[in-house]
Amino acid sequence: MTVQEIHGQAVVAASARLGAGVKIGAYAVIGDDVELGEGCVVHPHATIGGPSRFGRNNAFYAHSSVAGDPQDITFRGERTELVCGDGNTFREYVSISRGTVKGGGITKIGNGNLFLAASHVGHDCTVGNNTLFVNGATLAGHVTVEDFVTVGAFCPVHQFCRLGRYAYIGASTVITQDVPPFSLIVTERGTKCYGINTVGLERKGFSPERLKSLQQAFRLLLRSKLNTSQALGKMREQMAGSEDVQELIRFIETAERGIVK
Repeated sequence: MTVQEIHGQAVVAASARLGAGVKIGAYAVIGDDVELGEGCVVHPHATIGGPSRFGRNNAFYAHSSVAGDPQDITFRGERTELVCGDGNTFREYVSISRGTVKGGGITKIGNGNLFLAASHVGHDCTVGNNTLFVNGATLAGHVTVEDFVTVGAFCPVHQFCRLGRYAYIGASTVITQDVPPFSLIVTERGTKCYGINTVGLERKGFSPERLKSLQQAFRLLLRSKLNTSQALGKMREQMAGSEDVQELIRFIETAERGIVK
């Protein structure tokens, strides 16, 4: 397919830029300064605001509202944007906000992410690649989500938090601190970390040796009588050869809100 397919009852701004093979359904609205890459599909009743830029093969389902104005009381109509990569899916009623001037002006989304129904990404967030936002998962502003993270159904994430790579957050878990990479975080009489995301890491191809090193690191962090600084020191002594453990150490040391333990 080399041309666009635009339904006669869609609304497309004159300044919108559409790549080859873009499809736009009935009653969809494409705003000013929107750029859609090749193969994007905008289903009926979806809305895309601007300024915003999208790569190839993104899909926008009914009643999703992507690149809308930031939900920030200080926003006064300044020019801010959403920048999005390739192969993302925005299901029904998903909402993604553009950035704010005070937050740098840009909300960023990488490649291959799946946003299920009614999930939300707030202004000035950065989402990496291959993440999964289950129904109703919600990011406040200025949140960073690294690659391969799963945010469970109806999970709210506090502003300025970071979610480390391969973390899995169970349904209805309230996140108010940074989530370490590789971890499994579940609410059960309070939000706490239950060790590594073993099943998810196995599915992502982690070897038994990598899993063993991470399990040892999390035992030091969560189940020893050491404080966090002492546990990190032991990790350096005992697991210096593990790149995964070194990533975990760096993440914890740079956490500005503390970490979920």
